Order: sequence, then C-alpha cells, then structure tokens
Amino acid sequence: MDKIFIVEDDQNIKQLIIYALNSSGFEAHGFENAEDLYNRLETELPVLFVLDIMLDGDDGYQILEKLRSNPNTEKIPAIMLTAKAAEYDKVRGLDMGADDYITKPFGVMELISRIKAVLRRTQDDDIKEIVEYKDIEIDLKKRTVEVSGEPTELTYKEFELLHFLIINAEIVLSRDKIMSAVWGFDYQGESRTVDVHIRTLRQKLKEAGNYIVTVRNVGYKIGE
Repeated sequence: MDKIFIVEDDQNIKQLIIYALNSSGFEAHGFENAEDLYNRLETELPVLFVLDIMLDGDDGYQILEKLRSNPNTEKIPAIMLTAKAAEYDKVRGLDMGADDYITKPFGVMELISRIKAVLRRTQDDDIKEIVEYKDIEIDLKKRTVEVSGEPTELTYKEFELLHFLIINAEIVLSRDKIMSAVWGFDYQGESRTVDVHIRTLRQKLKEAGNYIVTVRNVGYKIGE
C-alpha cells in the first residue's frame, strides 16, 4: 500500500486528510513538524509528501528544499498545502520542485484527485532515461541537461518544461496545456508564468533556445 506523509500542524486538517487518504486506499501518516518527519525518513520513505507551508521550525519551503537536496527523496513528489494564495508563493514553491499547490480551504475530493494525478505523472516506469532534440540532451535519471556537450543548469520547472517541449517536438502546445502538464493544475489565468519560464529557458539554452518557437495567439513548440 502506497504511503503518503503529511506535515500539518492543524490537527483537524491533518486528521481529515489522513482519514480521506486511508479511505481511498492509501496509508497516510501525519507529522506536526519537520523534525518528526525527518526522524521518520531515516527508516522509511513515502510515495508522496503533502506539506503545509506555515509551520513552526522548518516551514514547508525549507522542508521541500531539504527533500530536493537529498538523493533519497529528491524524486518523491510533493504537494504544497497552504492558506497562501498569492502567485509569488505558488511560483516559489513550484520552482523549488513542488509538483502541485493547493490553497486552503480545499475540498477533500479535490485533494485526493490531485494526489492521484501527481502519482500518475511521476510513476511512469516506461519513461526513457535519455531524451534528445538536436544538440540538446536531457538525462531524466540524473536530471541533467547538456547543450552541445556542455552542462546547462536549469531550475526544477525549467527542466520539466524543456522535457515536455521535447517529447512533443514539432507539436504546437497551448499555454493551458503546458501549464496542466508541467505544473499539474489549472493556474486560473496566470499563464504568463509559462511565458516567464520560456524566456528564462531560452536564455539558459543560449543558441539552442532558438529551437523554442512562439506560435502567436496559441502557445509554443520546439521545432522548425
């Protein structure tokens, strides 16, 4: 049975999430703070984290940062759960490696649906380890990118964005489709986030950034 770890200091919310997950076929475990979570991770790992942001001690962002810097947990998906609804807070968490972002108050069925969607996206055993487009090479296992043999440093979401563009090479992708595939949920009209990430991705890829084409009034594609 898939284990899910929840870090939430509100007892009512934590117990509600645990009950809902256990009733949906998962094995849920709740923690009040980061220290309790870190202690548990020494003995077992979950398939997914649900992290509240506003916590005493290490907050959700700090927990996420530590998870992404640890080889044992760097690839385990994480959903941020918080009362913060500003775009900046969403972008910060997503760029740090969060796989989804749910604001309070939320519906339990929505949470379960989001968790299942994230697990579907991240548990594809048939995924190729190396993806290439011309002189761009992505190593999905090592999460590295090389352009003409030179390493290129990308953020977590820039990496995901480039990967999505390449596996759909020559296909025009709308901003909404990119948002849904890379960020995992509808950003409610804040599709300019896609434009910002496309711009920084082009800059980091240098000459290879010209492969990313803007299709006016539609979105983007990588290709001729």
